[in-house]
Amino acid sequence: MCGIVGAVANRDITPVLIDGLKRLEYRGYDSAGLAVIGSAHELDLRRSVGRVANLEKISNNVNGHLGVAHTRWATHGKPAENNAHPHTSSHQVAVVHNGIIENHHELRTQQKALGFPFRSETDTEVIVHQIDWHMQQGHDLLNAVKATVCELHGAYGLGVVSKHEPGVLIAARSGSPLLIGFGDNENFIASDMSALIPVSQKYTVLEDGDIAKITVNSVNIFDAQGKEVERKVNISTLSDDETELEGYAHFMKKEIHEQTRAITETLEGRLGSDSVLELPFGDSAREIFDRTKELKIIACGTSYYSASVARYWFEEFGIKCDVEIASEYRYRKHVVNDGTLFMTISQSGETLDTMAALEMAKTLGYSNTLCVCNVPESSLVRASDLTIFTHAGREIGVASTKAFTTQLVTLLMIAICLRRRMLGDGREVDTLEKDVVKELRSLPQQIENVLDLEEDIISMSKHFGNKENALFLGRGAHFPIAMEGALKLKEISYIHAEAYAAGELKHGPLALIDEDMPVVAVAPNDELLEKLKSNLEEVRARGGKLFVFADVESGLESDAETMVLNVAPVNNYIAPILYVVPLQLLAYHVALIKGTDIDKPRNLAKSVTVE
Repeated sequence: MCGIVGAVANRDITPVLIDGLKRLEYRGYDSAGLAVIGSAHELDLRRSVGRVANLEKISNNVNGHLGVAHTRWATHGKPAENNAHPHTSSHQVAVVHNGIIENHHELRTQQKALGFPFRSETDTEVIVHQIDWHMQQGHDLLNAVKATVCELHGAYGLGVVSKHEPGVLIAARSGSPLLIGFGDNENFIASDMSALIPVSQKYTVLEDGDIAKITVNSVNIFDAQGKEVERKVNISTLSDDETELEGYAHFMKKEIHEQTRAITETLEGRLGSDSVLELPFGDSAREIFDRTKELKIIACGTSYYSASVARYWFEEFGIKCDVEIASEYRYRKHVVNDGTLFMTISQSGETLDTMAALEMAKTLGYSNTLCVCNVPESSLVRASDLTIFTHAGREIGVASTKAFTTQLVTLLMIAICLRRRMLGDGREVDTLEKDVVKELRSLPQQIENVLDLEEDIISMSKHFGNKENALFLGRGAHFPIAMEGALKLKEISYIHAEAYAAGELKHGPLALIDEDMPVVAVAPNDELLEKLKSNLEEVRARGGKLFVFADVESGLESDAETMVLNVAPVNNYIAPILYVVPLQLLAYHVALIKGTDIDKPRNLAKSVTVE
């Protein structure tokens, strides 16, 4: 959440900053701003509410060789020009900031006593005043930032410039991702490498506590102890293809249709002729799996729902599995049994609550830590003993789609690997595994078949256009799929949607059923189908309108109260991965009818790097 771009170069960097912000806009879009040091060594500040396009309109005459820019997702202070970044002090220092400063109230009180004026409601403003104060005491910009970060409590990714040092860009990071991109006689900073695709392929990721002094020709990085260090230089494989719509109206629609490719790439090299291969998961995977007796899985949002589906697989295979929301896990006592593997799941690898939970877990005696993630070099990846990548490719739409399905595929493969340990020697391949592997190989084509149902889903979506509420029902592993479907609908259409285990209807939610409450159900042909049918009859008996995604062999048919969309028969372990796809399409087409901003829904951002 929130996007940072900074540059120091021998050319005008304003177009670079604006283009970088556009590429990061999915991370935050309440407001945007830039600060550029011009040839006269004056600081030119421009800020606007809303999208980056608004900032671009007022920045046509801004020129300079040094600057920072930011697109915001509001935490402290409502979306407003005075709360937009960059923030300045004495009009000589400018700061952009991702994260939250927890002791900003105390700093604000001290700074007001020193005579610093406050023009915003943000926590960030105390950072720039504190840097300014240290510079007034005689520190250069680098040492002023070093002194300031020692006084901050919380998380930050910072870009800092001063008109008194017009060739210096300072970057600092603690808990909020930040990287440095290298160019020819120019260097850059960004919170995400996608911002720098046109100008840099080489980059290094700052670690917690790092501060960097960046000029046109040099980059010096200092760790938390002040020692100059070198960080690994990486080569980015991102391309503009991943950040372009390629004919689709929205990134979400594109990413729904990219799921066949994403799943194919996630499976590539990991399946043998009839088994899941362990070696491609990493040299330490087999040893870690051998030590695992049970699982603790931590995640947030959509990743939490993928973990919740996987719990059914693990426990059916005889592996005790506990799933918990990261923000809750952090604030209670824990009992850790011997041989418990601590697993985190995150699309970005930068989710702050999940990262904090991992750091806490390292002190509690878990056997190992494993991360399921989509982004190499992310914080969770670097902090985990083992990472298994999902290979979803870049996901720009705020509402996750292909990241979710590739997480499920990856978790099912892990479940199969751990299941072997439950069978005895840890290496046995039996009929069940062979069947699952066969179905995994066919999954991309099965998803293509579901995508072919889009016209029917469009017809279904028309029944939701004037609705304000919806219920989603599922049983077993499809209860979390119903939860994910409800989340998608509420995220992008703003319809209030809730999911229930279908057996819970009679314990309260039936009171909500009437002709204005659409009820969406997921009905695979599994051992719980007959139970689900009874729950659906409870809805029908109370005048509810049902929209059911059902196995073609389920026996469910459309009538005046029920609209059934048939899905081809599928293996029960694969079914949750398949059934979420029509729910994604339903949410998308309802949002189209509602006229909402599908890729950038209000109040949300893609990568949640604040608590």
